[in-house]
Amino acid sequence: MQDQDHRTNRGNTANRGFASMDPERQREIAREGGKAAHEKGTAHEFDSEEAREAGRKGGEVVSQNREHMAEIGRKGGQSSGGNRRQAGE
Repeated sequence: MQDQDHRTNRGNTANRGFASMDPERQREIAREGGKAAHEKGTAHEFDSEEAREAGRKGGEVVSQNREHMAEIGRKGGQSSGGNRRQAGE
């Protein structure tokens, strides 16, 4: 009977390992791993060039979403209260 149970669960990997844990436990384990890597000196640390490149890539992706960019523009206009237009008149 145990063999039969094993076969039926073979395709269902959602109940195994990291995926079976609650999100809080996953965060705890990931945090411990990050701390250990920093203590060993093997953790990756961004230099300024890598950070610049990552920001550029993220900016390209987000700026392709025209709805998102329009919303940002609207919020900026509302926030400024239209001061720029009034100052120029």
